[in-house]
Amino acid sequence: MCLNISQLNLSFSGLSALLQVICWRAAASNAWAVLLLLPITAVFVILSRFSLLHPIQTISECLSLLTSASAIFSFILLCGVILMIGFLNLEYYTVIPAIACSKIALLGQLLHPRQFVNSLVHCIMGIIVAWCCAITIGGRYETLCYTCTQSDGSPQMCLNEFHLILLLAGAFVGFSHSLLGVIYNMNYVSFHTVQQYKYLRFKGSLPLVVKCSATQALYSIRNYIVVYFFLGYIPKAWVCKTLNLHLNRSVTAQPLDSVAGLLDLSLLYHLWISATFQLFTWYITLQLFRIFITEAYSFPVQSSFTEDAHQCISKVLTDKQPMILKFLALQDLALLSQHSPSRRCEVFSLSQPGGHPHNWNAISKECLSLMTDLTQRLVAYHDTVATNGRAKSLSTGSERKTSSETSGMLLQYIALIHVSEDSPLTAPFTPDLDSPFASPALRRLTAPVDCSPWHGTVQSPHIMRRGPKLWSTSTGKRWLMEMTGHYMIQLIRLYQLLTVKNFLAKRVLIMYLFNKLPEASSQALFADSQAHIWALEGLSYLVQASFSEDHFGVVQTTLPSILSCMLVLQEAVDRHFKLPHASSKPIKSTISMGDSSYKTLRFALRATLKTAIYRITATFGDHLKAVQLSAEHRKRLQHFLEYKE
Repeated sequence: MCLNISQLNLSFSGLSALLQVICWRAAASNAWAVLLLLPITAVFVILSRFSLLHPIQTISECLSLLTSASAIFSFILLCGVILMIGFLNLEYYTVIPAIACSKIALLGQLLHPRQFVNSLVHCIMGIIVAWCCAITIGGRYETLCYTCTQSDGSPQMCLNEFHLILLLAGAFVGFSHSLLGVIYNMNYVSFHTVQQYKYLRFKGSLPLVVKCSATQALYSIRNYIVVYFFLGYIPKAWVCKTLNLHLNRSVTAQPLDSVAGLLDLSLLYHLWISATFQLFTWYITLQLFRIFITEAYSFPVQSSFTEDAHQCISKVLTDKQPMILKFLALQDLALLSQHSPSRRCEVFSLSQPGGHPHNWNAISKECLSLMTDLTQRLVAYHDTVATNGRAKSLSTGSERKTSSETSGMLLQYIALIHVSEDSPLTAPFTPDLDSPFASPALRRLTAPVDCSPWHGTVQSPHIMRRGPKLWSTSTGKRWLMEMTGHYMIQLIRLYQLLTVKNFLAKRVLIMYLFNKLPEASSQALFADSQAHIWALEGLSYLVQASFSEDHFGVVQTTLPSILSCMLVLQEAVDRHFKLPHASSKPIKSTISMGDSSYKTLRFALRATLKTAIYRITATFGDHLKAVQLSAEHRKRLQHFLEYKE
């Protein structure tokens, strides 16, 4: 028991040490976002107050504003918003995107309680950023209320609608950003194929961040203006009632929820520049988080100390770990298999004492397990699609036939009740089963039923079966009525279900919500294929290197399993790409910060799989003929040896 507890403590210590790496990376990305906030705020101040007629005066005013107490307080609030956005990035990020296969599934994601909390927090953060923007812009946007005069000349506190519309715009932009994050999978973190320094990645992504911020701000403000035009009176009335403010009814005060009020170009510009500033600071925080969190991490292949054994790459791959750690370990495996001969030798090494290839066994077992799991998913999906295809081809005719049969059976049973009530009990009622209007179900229901105690088995050849006398007693009519009523209820329920099904199938909205999205099922099937790509690269490069570096022959023992697993996976992938929408290229998405690289993972996997098999066959050549494989796999492998695939 003490041994198990000590092992558990070591496991938790190793896991916590690795998780600390992730947390420190997230903290570093937030720190850089806060540092970049100062120059971004300075640019926003200049753009919001710049005047072509008085450029020098504008610059001096901006410098004095940046050193004022209100600007410092606003900057502190903005720093808090950046830290909160960074925390949300760490809380909601994922390395496997959640792909909705239908509109109703996407609606379920948007209405999830977890997403509701996320949207609420983004709305609050948007209001805070908008308030800081209002203080920075100054002028008519600075305060929520001001002193105005009534018609009789007495002063009163009135609502400053310019300040209110800016605050509500911040909330609307934050809410839109939260919804678009679900629709475009902005919380998805992808790993770049080409390794670059963090500075180069950030510099290369900066134009995209600026473009996405300005474009999305424009769309959000457009939608916000339409909403405010129709529903702007609701928040105005609520704020006035809550804070005991009044609306300025003078002739010079134009309400903003009108066409003339919303066509103010200065107002539109300040709304757009504030929304751009808000989205730019959030997108910068998100992009820095992606860059820092996906930076390659070097795991030790083997450790001389027991307390560090759980940080080795083989343990991280095989143990239960967060997905980000598994992805980083697989990425490190792909890199070491290509570029690090010294670490490859550690993979091929034997344990002392004992002489067992524990490192290679653990790594190869996990990689083969990943490929086998994907193969099983592809086979199951193909079988499901084939079954649904056969069922769909018969659905139209069968539904019409079932509906007509049900209607005919209802009419015949109504006639059965009527005739049975008027007929004498000594003359049993027998429907005309030879009639062309008699359905097969009616023939089955009206077939004679043997309810005698001798039914089923005959105990003596001299004993004859005796049928029940249903029509010779007074209970016959009651039995017939009960059985008829029972079947009538079942038929009515069946008819109602078919009617409802046909009704819903003809409704355009229902079909729009429940129909499968093109390519979505295929994309969801390969959503985690980045792990399989790294597993294929790592295994194939290690097998290739083993031809000259594996002095103990540890790879040769698992080479048949590796080749068989790859060939089976390739067969499953080829079958999948013959399905509709599987081989079609995805439509280029609109400008957004959402990473859409998961849409092409299936193409990358197919190319990586074929390259991995060619890498092994080109290295070993005719030596593979001595490997024990099935006849089908040997034939398929021969195509690769002859470069016919």
